[in-house]
Amino acid sequence: MKNASKMAKLVLFAALFVAVQSPRALFAFGGGENVEKTTLTLAAAASLKNAFDGKLIPQFQAKYPNVAIDGTYASSGNLQTQIENGLVADVFFSAALTQMNALATKGFVNDADVVKLLQNKLVLIKKKGSTTTVADFAGVARAKTVAIGDPKSVPAGQYAQEAFTKLGNWAAVNAAGKASLGADVTQVLGWVAAGSAEVGVVYATDAASNADVEVIAVLQDGVLAAPVIYPVAVTAKSAHTAQAKLFVDYLASPEGIAVFKEYGFAQN
Repeated sequence: MKNASKMAKLVLFAALFVAVQSPRALFAFGGGENVEKTTLTLAAAASLKNAFDGKLIPQFQAKYPNVAIDGTYASSGNLQTQIENGLVADVFFSAALTQMNALATKGFVNDADVVKLLQNKLVLIKKKGSTTTVADFAGVARAKTVAIGDPKSVPAGQYAQEAFTKLGNWAAVNAAGKASLGADVTQVLGWVAAGSAEVGVVYATDAASNADVEVIAVLQDGVLAAPVIYPVAVTAKSAHTAQAKLFVDYLASPEGIAVFKEYGFAQN
């Protein structure tokens, strides 16, 4: 009987050992949270890439080593389309409310989960050292070439179109041979930095990330109907909602906001 009891205890111990060592039972402890080992897919606007890859993702993963973040970056409109067509993203971080609202309307995001986290500014830029005579948004039509994000899918381009329409020069900016429409703000930034576009419209955070461009002007408050808001949300189809919410909570924490501010964003 004693031998049988010892054998039963050994079997139980072995079973517990295997269970604890299984991947689904591995936990990282931080901030009082038990976090199951997994990988989250982050779909974020291109203008957020530097902040995420530079600091936010490494810092989060250092704090929660069992949660890996796989970032994919593009224009918000492009990401919206990808999610609608089957991209399995756990977190969506848009550069405008338009794309987030569209996904919420179609059930890909729950309205209650949307956090309007950040603000940005729209700026007019030129290549560093350029002698362009363009001095502000109102006079942008004087440029031979103007680069903006494609308004069909790029929030920065949509904001630019709205601003130029309000200022009465959209038709001149959008004239054949003058406008260059980028797939995202990163492409617009690259065109201006290389000198292939005389001026361009990007976010203040993008301009600050590239030493080859200079800011000509910051768009004045009141030109746009609403501020440039960056919303973030856990997607409705995420298979890892607890971990995704943990990540979003981290982004909204004082530690996360401090990083965003370092990269030029403002808290909304």
